[in-house]
Amino acid sequence: MPPTGALRDVAIVAFAQSDHLKSTDELSEVEMLMPVLHEVLGATGLATGEIDFTCSGSADYLAGRAFSFTMALDGVGAWPPISESHVETDGAWALYEAWVKLLTGEADTALVYSYGKSSPGSLRDVLTRQLDPYYQAPLWPDSVALAALQAQALIDAGHTDERTLATVAARSRDAASDNPHAQVRGARPQGDYVVQPLRTGDCPPIGDGAAAVVLAAGDRARALCARPAWIRGIDHRIEPHAIGVRDLTESPSTRLAAERAGAFERPVDTAELHAPFSSQEVVLRRALDLGDEVAVNPSGGPLAANPMMAAGLVRLGEAAARIHRGASDRALAHATSGPCLQQNLVAVLEGEDA
Repeated sequence: MPPTGALRDVAIVAFAQSDHLKSTDELSEVEMLMPVLHEVLGATGLATGEIDFTCSGSADYLAGRAFSFTMALDGVGAWPPISESHVETDGAWALYEAWVKLLTGEADTALVYSYGKSSPGSLRDVLTRQLDPYYQAPLWPDSVALAALQAQALIDAGHTDERTLATVAARSRDAASDNPHAQVRGARPQGDYVVQPLRTGDCPPIGDGAAAVVLAAGDRARALCARPAWIRGIDHRIEPHAIGVRDLTESPSTRLAAERAGAFERPVDTAELHAPFSSQEVVLRRALDLGDEVAVNPSGGPLAANPMMAAGLVRLGEAAARIHRGASDRALAHATSGPCLQQNLVAVLEGEDA
């Protein structure tokens, strides 16, 4: 246990992800997840029994069955009994829970993983179940239609235009050309309107994928990783549930989370933003005061690969991986859940010599 009143240093020491594919019909969730778990544990040399706490993120609505996450535990190994938890949302929030566990001294190491298979059903229909069940969900406005409302609000307010959105999309997918795990790589035409003003290129690919990270505290982290990505701050906030009472051109929850995480104390050189639609990157850049000097989504971001329930954890993992290999000293990672950036998590990661 750390001294009373002292906070432990906690770091991401390893990250792994699957190839994000349009469809994985031949694989179960466990089969998709197991290679990722083996890779991330292999990077640290830890065996499953040496992990003090395990936390996962997924959604039963995607799997179409209750308590589907219990099946994924077959890939982890739940016998002898392990200390385990689960969040019904993106794995970034599972990482937050594990971070708290390590911060309190109840664990020294943690395995965090998340996964999602969106290909079997209609994702746009499934995501309507996130909405207010009395006023919004009965209208069945899907995720693209709501994002288009947000994009049009930004255009009407003079914050962006369709040409700028196309530039965001092209830059992201060009960056993904060097990412072997991305689902979409390289420039491609913006395509036809899906819901005006959003074209095909402004929307994320629908596919399947998984990701995992290992967290460790203090000297244990230094022993497991040559250059740990220390979590200097992390916070998450939420917007009102009702879309109609929000200003969709702003994201005060993102800004508040960033303030609480210490993102504005010193400049960052990298930002991995969980912006599934090109217009949402515009909102997040403004909320986080990100200038052109910051490398935004050098991995390609969710416009190149957007595995539901894992894309936010991937942002944290990609930011950490850049610190591990010395490509970044101080990075910001963002994750979102819900329509139009409803829930937002922000973390600040640093290298040891930063």
